Amino acid sequence: MIDRYTRPEMDHIFSLENKYAIWQEIEVLACEAQAELGNIGITKEEAAWIREHAAFNKEEVDAIEAVTNHDVISFLTNMGEYIDKDVPEGEPKPSRWVHFGMTSSDLGDTALCYQLVQATDILIDDCKKLGEICKRRAFEERNTLCVGRTHGIHAEPMTFGMKFGSWAWELKRDLDRLVDARANVAFGAISGAVGTYSSIDPFVEEYVCEHLGLVHDPLSTQVISRDHHAYLAGVLATTAATCERIATEIRNLQKTDTLEAEEPFKKGQKGSSAMPHKRNPITMEKVCGLSRVVKANAQVAFDNVALWHERDISHSSAERVAQADSFIALDHMFQCLIRVVDGLILYPEQMKANLNKTRGLIFSSKVLLALVETGITREEAYAIVQENAMATWREVQQCAGGTTFREKLEADPRCTVASEKLDEIFDPWDFLTRVDRVFDRLEQLEF
Repeated sequence: MIDRYTRPEMDHIFSLENKYAIWQEIEVLACEAQAELGNIGITKEEAAWIREHAAFNKEEVDAIEAVTNHDVISFLTNMGEYIDKDVPEGEPKPSRWVHFGMTSSDLGDTALCYQLVQATDILIDDCKKLGEICKRRAFEERNTLCVGRTHGIHAEPMTFGMKFGSWAWELKRDLDRLVDARANVAFGAISGAVGTYSSIDPFVEEYVCEHLGLVHDPLSTQVISRDHHAYLAGVLATTAATCERIATEIRNLQKTDTLEAEEPFKKGQKGSSAMPHKRNPITMEKVCGLSRVVKANAQVAFDNVALWHERDISHSSAERVAQADSFIALDHMFQCLIRVVDGLILYPEQMKANLNKTRGLIFSSKVLLALVETGITREEAYAIVQENAMATWREVQQCAGGTTFREKLEADPRCTVASEKLDEIFDPWDFLTRVDRVFDRLEQLEF
């Protein structure tokens, strides 16, 4: 879905070749389980023959499906041809035991869950890598002063390392959710037409699932209930939202009017066909766009939960698109962020300039508290601070001359804060005397 940006590892998981390979393994394991169980005619020698000779050819399966219009039957027909290819004339065909007592969903749903486990493992690795990068960069920039913003407006001083640290903690929560969602979707079911095991012993289901590293569904109604898949899709959407949050912050910080950070710009890269000076945050914009896809696909998964009676296939067509797209998109988003966050270009001098842009207004909260400590009421203190702050803001806004916020306070006879105290207040590090607590906690974070 993302063409050349799709990683081969994730793309392969959702390929027909991989799905057919899993189908083959499930069918072979089921034959081996039946032979071990010994309650039908298949022998262990026949199961061994099936193991040795089972194969398929995607193009041949496709050709058969063009006639049958049934993917599972087409695959089984092709696999059976390979199993029976070298059987001596007149001997019973071992392929007759393949899919014995099973229904299509036994094969398809178990394989799908196995694919989702494979795909989630890749995302877990992605999330760990990005989280570790964010943690490392947090400590690299723990003393890089910048202004914190609320509602997009300058608030109080902070350090840039705290941004990285906040992302690291959120990614850790995403990681925990991914691990939990992996366990929640790692189920298999081989229970027959409506889940009653009418033509197959539950031992086959248990055997197959154990060998695939899955848990057998305690009660499947031919299909594995789609709440498993919906939960996973919701976790993917939440993780995509985290990626979008990181990307959005970098985009905002790269704006010309802010320019505190910038995604790497490779040698030879072009920013605009019309304006050669442009260095656009295109990678982070792509992450934000793909996040919308993953979040929207979660709704598809929720809608797939409610099927008619024991099953229908309204979910099948939708999830074949939505699941692959979500995993491929999120994997690509992670790869983009790993590269950009690791190589994110920072401009500390611009951060300092932005910190001072409002002529000291960011120190207003400390002035308010200091005034209260001198004995006046909070309402009186707030009025003094806000009046002087708004006067300073008008001058900043109009790029006019004038005095700083502190100078206005010192000229205001109502301000009862001593000059020495103002020296302390108007030092940005006075806001960060306890910030080490934040980094002490971050030190304990493990991915």
